[in-house]
Amino acid sequence: MKLIDLVKRYSFVAKILAVFLLITSFVIMKVEKPTLYIIGDSTVRNNNRPQCGWGEMIGELFDTAQISISNQAMAGRSTRTFIKEGRWDKVMSTIKPGDYLIMQFGHNEGSRPDTSKQGYRGVLRGTGEDSVQLTWKDGTIETVHSYGWYLRKFVREAKSKGAVPIICSMIPRKEFADGKVKRADKDFGKWAKEVAESEGVYFVDLNAITADKYDAMGEEAVTKFFPGDHTHTNVDGARVNAASVVEGIMKLTDCGLVKFLLNK
Repeated sequence: MKLIDLVKRYSFVAKILAVFLLITSFVIMKVEKPTLYIIGDSTVRNNNRPQCGWGEMIGELFDTAQISISNQAMAGRSTRTFIKEGRWDKVMSTIKPGDYLIMQFGHNEGSRPDTSKQGYRGVLRGTGEDSVQLTWKDGTIETVHSYGWYLRKFVREAKSKGAVPIICSMIPRKEFADGKVKRADKDFGKWAKEVAESEGVYFVDLNAITADKYDAMGEEAVTKFFPGDHTHTNVDGARVNAASVVEGIMKLTDCGLVKFLLNK
Protein backbone atom coordinates (compact mmCIF):
# COMPACT_ATOMS: atom_id res chain seq x y z
CA MET A 1 0.00 0.00 0.00
CA LYS A 2 1.31 3.39 -0.95
CA LEU A 3 2.31 5.81 1.78
CA ILE A 4 -0.26 8.36 0.67
CA ASP A 5 -3.01 5.73 0.97
CA LEU A 6 -1.91 4.88 4.52
CA VAL A 7 -1.95 8.54 5.48
CA LYS A 8 -5.46 8.95 4.07
CA ARG A 9 -6.68 5.82 5.85
CA TYR A 10 -5.25 6.82 9.22
CA SER A 11 -6.55 10.36 8.74
CA PHE A 12 -10.05 8.96 8.15
CA VAL A 13 -9.81 6.71 11.21
CA ALA A 14 -8.57 9.64 13.30
CA LYS A 15 -11.55 11.74 12.23
CA ILE A 16 -13.99 8.94 13.05
CA LEU A 17 -12.36 8.49 16.47
CA ALA A 18 -12.53 12.23 17.16
CA VAL A 19 -16.23 12.34 16.31
CA PHE A 20 -16.86 9.27 18.49
CA LEU A 21 -15.06 10.82 21.46
CA LEU A 22 -16.94 14.09 21.02
CA ILE A 23 -20.31 12.35 20.99
CA THR A 24 -19.56 10.10 23.95
CA SER A 25 -18.21 13.03 25.96
CA PHE A 26 -21.64 14.67 25.75
CA VAL A 27 -23.32 11.41 26.71
CA ILE A 28 -21.21 10.73 29.78
CA MET A 29 -20.85 14.36 30.84
CA LYS A 30 -22.41 14.79 34.25
CA VAL A 31 -24.93 17.60 34.36
CA GLU A 32 -24.67 19.36 37.72
CA LYS A 33 -28.06 19.83 39.32
CA PRO A 34 -28.95 22.99 41.22
CA THR A 35 -29.19 22.65 44.98
CA LEU A 36 -31.82 23.94 47.35
CA TYR A 37 -30.02 24.85 50.57
CA ILE A 38 -32.09 25.19 53.74
CA ILE A 39 -30.84 26.87 56.91
CA GLY A 40 -32.62 27.29 60.20
CA ASP A 41 -33.19 25.75 63.61
CA SER A 42 -34.79 22.62 65.12
CA THR A 43 -38.17 23.40 63.57
CA VAL A 44 -36.44 22.88 60.21
CA ARG A 45 -34.19 19.93 61.07
CA ASN A 46 -34.51 17.83 64.19
CA ASN A 47 -32.91 14.47 64.96
CA ASN A 48 -34.66 14.08 68.30
CA ARG A 49 -37.53 11.81 67.24
CA PRO A 50 -40.48 11.89 67.35
CA GLN A 51 -39.73 15.58 66.70
CA CYS A 52 -39.16 16.43 63.04
CA GLY A 53 -38.42 19.60 61.08
CA TRP A 54 -40.17 20.60 57.87
CA GLY A 55 -36.88 20.71 55.98
CA GLU A 56 -36.62 16.95 56.42
CA MET A 57 -39.96 16.41 54.67
CA ILE A 58 -39.81 18.98 51.91
CA GLY A 59 -37.88 16.66 49.61
CA GLU A 60 -41.12 14.69 49.16
CA LEU A 61 -42.54 17.68 47.31
CA PHE A 62 -39.65 18.31 44.92
CA ASP A 63 -38.36 16.41 41.91
CA THR A 64 -35.04 15.40 43.43
CA ALA A 65 -33.93 13.98 40.10
CA GLN A 66 -33.76 17.61 38.95
CA ILE A 67 -32.70 19.43 42.13
CA SER A 68 -30.73 18.38 45.21
CA ILE A 69 -31.86 19.24 48.74
CA SER A 70 -29.22 20.21 51.30
CA ASN A 71 -30.79 20.77 54.70
CA GLN A 72 -28.09 22.53 56.74
CA ALA A 73 -30.41 23.63 59.57
CA MET A 74 -29.31 22.72 63.09
CA ALA A 75 -31.27 22.41 66.31
CA GLY A 76 -30.80 25.16 68.86
CA ARG A 77 -29.26 27.68 66.51
CA SER A 78 -30.18 31.30 66.00
CA THR A 79 -29.12 33.52 63.12
CA ARG A 80 -26.23 34.64 65.28
CA THR A 81 -24.94 31.23 66.37
CA PHE A 82 -25.45 29.69 62.93
CA ILE A 83 -22.86 32.16 61.72
CA LYS A 84 -20.70 32.13 64.85
CA GLU A 85 -20.24 28.34 64.72
CA GLY A 86 -19.10 28.37 61.10
CA ARG A 87 -22.22 26.73 59.71
CA TRP A 88 -22.87 29.59 57.33
CA ASP A 89 -19.29 29.45 56.07
CA LYS A 90 -19.87 25.78 55.25
CA VAL A 91 -22.87 26.69 53.08
CA MET A 92 -20.97 29.51 51.41
CA SER A 93 -18.11 27.18 50.53
CA THR A 94 -20.33 25.08 48.25
CA ILE A 95 -23.28 27.23 47.16
CA LYS A 96 -23.06 28.17 43.49
CA PRO A 97 -24.83 30.15 40.75
CA GLY A 98 -28.31 28.76 40.08
CA ASP A 99 -28.75 27.38 43.61
CA TYR A 100 -31.52 28.43 46.00
CA LEU A 101 -31.38 29.27 49.69
CA ILE A 102 -34.37 29.10 52.04
CA MET A 103 -33.87 30.50 55.53
CA GLN A 104 -36.17 30.28 58.55
CA PHE A 105 -35.08 31.56 61.94
CA GLY A 106 -36.72 33.25 64.91
CA HIS A 107 -37.40 30.63 67.56
CA ASN A 108 -34.03 31.00 69.33
CA GLU A 109 -33.40 34.72 68.96
CA GLY A 110 -35.60 36.02 71.77
CA SER A 111 -33.19 36.25 74.70
CA ARG A 112 -31.18 39.35 75.55
CA PRO A 113 -27.68 38.90 74.08
CA ASP A 114 -25.05 38.53 76.79
CA THR A 115 -22.36 36.07 77.89
CA SER A 116 -24.71 33.86 79.89
CA LYS A 117 -25.87 30.47 78.66
CA GLN A 118 -29.29 31.92 77.88
CA GLY A 119 -27.89 34.99 76.16
CA TYR A 120 -25.51 33.02 73.92
CA ARG A 121 -28.12 32.81 71.14
CA GLY A 122 -29.86 36.15 71.60
CA VAL A 123 -29.84 38.97 69.06
CA LEU A 124 -31.02 42.56 69.10
CA ARG A 125 -34.67 42.90 68.23
CA GLY A 126 -35.72 44.45 64.95
CA THR A 127 -33.91 45.07 61.69
CA GLY A 128 -31.66 48.00 62.57
CA GLU A 129 -27.93 48.49 62.24
CA ASP A 130 -27.39 48.89 65.98
CA SER A 131 -25.09 46.47 67.78
CA VAL A 132 -23.63 45.60 71.18
CA GLN A 133 -20.20 44.31 72.09
CA LEU A 134 -19.78 41.35 74.43
CA THR A 135 -16.53 40.40 76.16
CA TRP A 136 -16.23 36.68 76.88
CA LYS A 137 -14.24 35.16 79.75
CA ASP A 138 -11.30 34.40 77.45
CA GLY A 139 -11.14 38.03 76.39
CA THR A 140 -12.78 37.45 73.02
CA ILE A 141 -14.91 40.37 71.89
CA GLU A 142 -18.07 39.58 69.95
CA THR A 143 -20.23 42.14 68.17
CA VAL A 144 -23.89 41.16 68.24
CA HIS A 145 -26.30 42.61 65.69
CA SER A 146 -30.02 42.67 65.08
CA TYR A 147 -32.14 39.85 63.70
CA GLY A 148 -32.54 41.80 60.47
CA TRP A 149 -28.79 42.38 60.18
CA TYR A 150 -28.11 38.64 60.22
CA LEU A 151 -30.82 37.93 57.65
CA ARG A 152 -29.35 40.62 55.40
CA LYS A 153 -25.95 38.97 55.70
CA PHE A 154 -27.40 35.63 54.54
CA VAL A 155 -29.22 37.31 51.66
CA ARG A 156 -26.36 39.46 50.41
CA GLU A 157 -23.72 36.78 50.61
CA ALA A 158 -25.94 34.19 48.92
CA LYS A 159 -26.60 36.70 46.14
CA SER A 160 -22.86 37.30 45.77
CA LYS A 161 -22.50 33.61 44.89
CA GLY A 162 -25.27 33.78 42.29
CA ALA A 163 -27.82 31.96 44.46
CA VAL A 164 -31.48 32.93 44.94
CA PRO A 165 -32.44 33.68 48.58
CA ILE A 166 -35.93 33.09 49.97
CA ILE A 167 -36.80 34.29 53.48
CA CYS A 168 -39.49 32.46 55.46
CA SER A 169 -41.18 33.68 58.62
CA MET A 170 -40.96 31.11 61.39
CA ILE A 171 -43.58 28.41 61.87
CA PRO A 172 -46.18 29.15 64.58
CA ARG A 173 -45.96 27.51 67.98
CA LYS A 174 -48.87 25.63 69.49
CA GLU A 175 -50.08 28.62 71.46
CA PHE A 176 -53.80 29.32 71.20
CA ALA A 177 -55.91 32.17 72.58
CA ASP A 178 -59.66 32.37 72.04
CA GLY A 179 -59.48 29.53 69.52
CA LYS A 180 -56.80 31.20 67.38
CA VAL A 181 -53.12 30.38 67.21
CA LYS A 182 -50.64 33.08 68.22
CA ARG A 183 -48.86 34.66 65.23
CA ALA A 184 -45.48 36.30 64.77
CA ASP A 185 -46.71 39.22 62.69
CA LYS A 186 -45.70 41.81 65.28
CA ASP A 187 -42.08 40.74 65.74
CA PHE A 188 -39.94 38.13 63.98
CA GLY A 189 -42.38 37.45 61.16
CA LYS A 190 -42.78 41.18 60.58
CA TRP A 191 -39.01 41.74 60.60
CA ALA A 192 -38.38 38.84 58.22
CA LYS A 193 -40.82 40.36 55.75
CA GLU A 194 -39.26 43.80 56.09
CA VAL A 195 -35.81 42.46 55.28
CA ALA A 196 -37.12 40.56 52.25
CA GLU A 197 -38.80 43.71 50.96
CA SER A 198 -35.82 45.99 51.58
CA GLU A 199 -33.41 43.52 49.96
CA GLY A 200 -35.73 42.77 47.05
CA VAL A 201 -35.85 39.02 47.63
CA TYR A 202 -38.63 36.45 47.85
CA PHE A 203 -40.63 36.08 51.05
CA VAL A 204 -42.82 33.19 52.17
CA ASP A 205 -45.06 34.02 55.11
CA LEU A 206 -44.82 30.52 56.50
CA ASN A 207 -46.10 31.71 59.86
CA ALA A 208 -49.36 33.00 58.41
CA ILE A 209 -49.90 30.12 55.96
CA THR A 210 -49.58 27.46 58.66
CA ALA A 211 -51.42 29.58 61.26
CA ASP A 212 -54.41 29.75 58.92
CA LYS A 213 -54.36 25.95 58.72
CA TYR A 214 -54.10 25.60 62.50
CA ASP A 215 -57.03 27.96 63.03
CA ALA A 216 -59.14 25.88 60.64
CA MET A 217 -58.11 22.58 62.27
CA GLY A 218 -58.67 23.70 65.85
CA GLU A 219 -56.47 23.35 68.91
CA GLU A 220 -57.32 19.70 69.63
CA ALA A 221 -56.29 18.54 66.16
CA VAL A 222 -53.16 20.70 66.11
CA THR A 223 -52.03 19.34 69.48
CA LYS A 224 -51.46 15.96 67.80
CA PHE A 225 -48.62 17.53 65.80
CA PHE A 226 -46.67 18.50 68.94
CA PRO A 227 -45.49 15.42 70.86
CA GLY A 228 -43.46 17.08 73.62
CA ASP A 229 -43.79 20.84 73.71
CA HIS A 230 -45.41 23.79 71.96
CA THR A 231 -42.60 24.41 69.44
CA HIS A 232 -41.47 21.16 67.82
CA THR A 233 -43.68 19.16 65.49
CA ASN A 234 -43.70 15.46 64.72
CA VAL A 235 -43.43 14.07 61.18
CA ASP A 236 -47.09 14.81 60.41
CA GLY A 237 -46.72 18.39 61.57
CA ALA A 238 -43.48 18.74 59.62
CA ARG A 239 -45.34 17.67 56.48
CA VAL A 240 -47.97 20.34 57.11
CA ASN A 241 -45.26 22.99 57.33
CA ALA A 242 -43.35 21.66 54.32
CA ALA A 243 -46.57 21.90 52.31
CA SER A 244 -46.99 25.47 53.57
CA VAL A 245 -43.51 26.37 52.33
CA VAL A 246 -44.38 24.96 48.90
CA GLU A 247 -47.71 26.84 48.86
CA GLY A 248 -45.78 30.02 49.53
CA ILE A 249 -43.23 29.28 46.82
CA MET A 250 -45.99 28.72 44.27
CA LYS A 251 -47.29 32.23 44.96
CA LEU A 252 -43.95 33.86 44.22
CA THR A 253 -43.80 35.73 40.95
CA ASP A 254 -41.16 34.44 38.52
CA CYS A 255 -39.45 32.20 41.08
CA GLY A 256 -37.52 29.52 39.20
CA LEU A 257 -37.78 27.12 42.13
CA VAL A 258 -41.40 26.41 41.13
CA LYS A 259 -40.35 24.34 38.11
CA PHE A 260 -38.74 21.76 40.39
CA LEU A 261 -41.94 21.04 42.35
CA LEU A 262 -43.66 17.71 41.76
CA ASN A 263 -47.15 19.24 41.73
CA LYS A 264 -46.88 22.64 40.10
